[in-house]
Amino acid sequence: MSAGEADGAGLGAARERLVHELREHALVIGEVRLTSGRTASYYVDAKRAILRASGFRALGELVADRALAVGASAVGGMTMGADPAACAALAADVDLKAFFVRKERKEHGLERWIEGPVLRPGERCLVVEDVVTTGGSTVRAVERVREQGHVVAGVVSVLDRLVGGAEAIEAAARAPYVALTTIDDVYPERPSE
Repeated sequence: MSAGEADGAGLGAARERLVHELREHALVIGEVRLTSGRTASYYVDAKRAILRASGFRALGELVADRALAVGASAVGGMTMGADPAACAALAADVDLKAFFVRKERKEHGLERWIEGPVLRPGERCLVVEDVVTTGGSTVRAVERVREQGHVVAGVVSVLDRLVGGAEAIEAAARAPYVALTTIDDVYPERPSE
């Protein structure tokens, strides 16, 4: 087996672990109201899975691989949704920086929109998100990263609910968007929405 095949097999195993952890710990069946305002008959609380050791390690491998694939040196996105994925990428022992985009500008101190290590002008960033429905918070993160003078090299979500968010993200990012998993992987027998 070549090094490339070994890496591919490792990433396949990481993806399988991530799907398993999401099914086991993140899938909640029952009516909930989503951030978008829509209601759904299920919810994927990805943090329940990715803030456990196995899910965190798997996520780190996958996000770090995507960062390297798009030539990004920094990983982050809108705070809370992006925080676990950005931190997991750091744990993959790859030379990356993590950052968090604030929902509102800090009104004291350095009054920054983006927290974490200083990003150079034009630095290539991989924008990350936990769960994508409409893509609204991811689009806001993409816009904020660009407004601050950085390049959006790609976008990754832990899970895409497959209800239109991908299209909004791709249009805003003008860069590759990859969902590490979709709702088809985690809840294939779900009722149609």
